[in-house]
Amino acid sequence: MRTRGLRGALAADTELGAGNVLARVLAHGADPDGPGLTFDTAVDGHPAETPLTLGQLDERVAARAAWLHEQGVRPRDPVAVWATAAADMVLSFLALARLGAIPALMNGKLRPEIAAEYIRRLRGVGVLADDAHTALLAGHDLGVPLLGTPAQAGAGDPATAPAHYRHHPDDPIVITHTSGTTGVPKAVLHSHASLFAATRHLLTMPQAQGTTRILNALPAPHTATVLMVNQALGNRAQMFLLSEQGGERVLDAIQRWRPDGVFGFSVTWAELARFDLSGYDLDSVRLWFNTGDASHEPHIRRLVAVGWHDTVTRDGVAKVPGSVFIDGLGSSEMGHSMFHITHRADTDRYGRCIGRPYRFTKVAVLDADGGPVPVGEVGFLGIDSPSLFRGYWNDSVTTHRFRQRGWYLTGDLVRADADGRYYHLDRAVDSVDAGDGRRFYTALSEERILAACPDVTDCTVVIVAEAGVVVTDVLLELAAGADEAEDRTERVRTALGPDVGATLRRVVPVRSADIPVTVTGKVRKVVLRERYLTEAPS
Repeated sequence: MRTRGLRGALAADTELGAGNVLARVLAHGADPDGPGLTFDTAVDGHPAETPLTLGQLDERVAARAAWLHEQGVRPRDPVAVWATAAADMVLSFLALARLGAIPALMNGKLRPEIAAEYIRRLRGVGVLADDAHTALLAGHDLGVPLLGTPAQAGAGDPATAPAHYRHHPDDPIVITHTSGTTGVPKAVLHSHASLFAATRHLLTMPQAQGTTRILNALPAPHTATVLMVNQALGNRAQMFLLSEQGGERVLDAIQRWRPDGVFGFSVTWAELARFDLSGYDLDSVRLWFNTGDASHEPHIRRLVAVGWHDTVTRDGVAKVPGSVFIDGLGSSEMGHSMFHITHRADTDRYGRCIGRPYRFTKVAVLDADGGPVPVGEVGFLGIDSPSLFRGYWNDSVTTHRFRQRGWYLTGDLVRADADGRYYHLDRAVDSVDAGDGRRFYTALSEERILAACPDVTDCTVVIVAEAGVVVTDVLLELAAGADEAEDRTERVRTALGPDVGATLRRVVPVRSADIPVTVTGKVRKVVLRERYLTEAPS
């Protein structure tokens, strides 16, 4: 079946959801010899970086489903998966979903004691962990058995796999987790329908340029990777999944694999900004797609200066130098980015603009009581969307704490303009009430510093109230060759503006390794406050 016709058929398929995309794509007549997925590690003897066809992918998933079924895994059984390789995470998800079980995908960088507690709270039936993570769990009480490794699961006989579980739209389909800034991360539950709502909408629209050969630089255990795998399968696109998302790894993969689209988080674009991109062959890239935290202007501008994109002219479609960057704001709970804005080399709408909402969602800017605030005023972001998560697994207290008057409160502070565009100012927990109706924002402050200081590749702003006095500390990651001894205080103060600038206490150059981050790359500003308020970094 032609891809265009297949996409329409999939969009109209009422049985299709996040748990059965692979099966339904084949059922609708997709070529088994067409693209499946490509991994950066070997799969059951299949060499690393060699594409699995759609049929081979289905066979490898069936083998794992058969093995898991032999271990006693049944529908609605939660199974934790803790591994590093993207292949282990994605194939385990697909196999468990085929059985109707509930994969709980865990970031491989969690501390062992946190991982063990997280597993206990799942109250599942077992754990799949690779050799390295099995060793890390030794001696910990998990409350459930270790079933084996994802590699062992690949030894199952695909011919003995049970029939595909028939999902109901409300069936739980996957548990992912939040970044875990402090303590045990929240377990985010999605259903068969919720995690496919955005994909179904996108299948009804023309396929975007830069989505035929995709480099997935998103963390493999994250909700975003599950989304993008299903989108790639539905679009019959080629996708190469990376197990590590560091800047050098991504640049190397772009040069060797030649994708037309690269999908990642803002932390990856910040890492790429540390490199002289003119020294790399990035000409294949047409699209950079960001989700999670919104990205900063200087990072975006570096990326749209390379590659190319198509544009429509009076003479037809023309190939234009410079790629496209689609920014937005999303989270595991949202089930997809809720906003989108397209940047090119010749566009100039920044200032933390995250664009307009997707058609499948409703958004609101709310006050502390859940009421709407006037256009232009800052408030809490509320979301109502079919893509929203179903709640936090085994934690109804936290689930309901983030609901108010029918809205899911994301924890973000935003404002809307008269044209219906939205701007992300900060996470509420990182902002500070400065009194007299003023609030200071760390993310917006970082944007201003980066725009004003070209010799700074990234920065972290920490604003706190100490004994009723607001103080601001700024940590700068300098470009290669920048003078570390230079005093940038006044430049930074000017960039911050008069209100925040008046609270500036110090400006400190740091190495990227000095910045504590979560397992998904978000800066742990709570830790920074403890680390840098009493002493400067070494």
